[in-house]
Amino acid sequence: MGKLVLEAPVFTVEAALKAAEFGVHRLELCSDFGEGGETPSAGNLAFLKGKVSIPIYVMIRPRGGDFVYSSDELEVMSQDIKILKSLGADGFVFGVLDQEGQVDKIACKKLISETKGLPCTFHRAFDICKDKEKALEDIIDCGFKRILTSGGENTVSLGMGNILDYLKLAGERIIIMPGGGLKPEHISQLKSTGQLKEIHASCKTYRITESKYFHPKVSLSNDPDAFKKVLTLDEDAVKEFLLKMGE
Repeated sequence: MGKLVLEAPVFTVEAALKAAEFGVHRLELCSDFGEGGETPSAGNLAFLKGKVSIPIYVMIRPRGGDFVYSSDELEVMSQDIKILKSLGADGFVFGVLDQEGQVDKIACKKLISETKGLPCTFHRAFDICKDKEKALEDIIDCGFKRILTSGGENTVSLGMGNILDYLKLAGERIIIMPGGGLKPEHISQLKSTGQLKEIHASCKTYRITESKYFHPKVSLSNDPDAFKKVLTLDEDAVKEFLLKMGE
């Protein structure tokens, strides 16, 4: 088994820069943490490509909610891929389902074709597919390089048994990348399979805002403390994952 890869989803410029500094191997660049990740801005990617040397995979998701997209939304996703590829994206992360909870192979293959050979990850839309074994085969057939999964449950802790099955079922055909509530203590069990190649861990934390003024009445967020904290990355969490991974 080769060197394990640690991918971190990052939602802010600060978190992305810190991830690269702390030793994360690859970024999954997203916007909108509250929705679980949406397409980031072109400016964000362009800036980071000039600042970090590690690969940046870009989330392609035009909105929160389900993964059943209209033809207009799919066109937006296609355009985003073209634009972000031109700015140096190293790979893409997306997933499209049909109304019956299965992988929309036609839409996925079209989006993959727009990447012109860049590696693509099928994200946790996999976890809400009706039939995971069929979905895995469909995703392989589409040409994805990896699947991000919490084992069809809300967290890796709950889905661990399924993840172990997926690792075995996938073999060398596609990378199964555990993520979604992944903890350092999960790594040894996953490594013991001999199939683990990559992991996905947010390592997120918050820092106190530098703002000294808070409006006493107006709130622009569902989170009452949103303006008192900034999403960033936890260096200790990254170090703990890397230690468990054998670095």
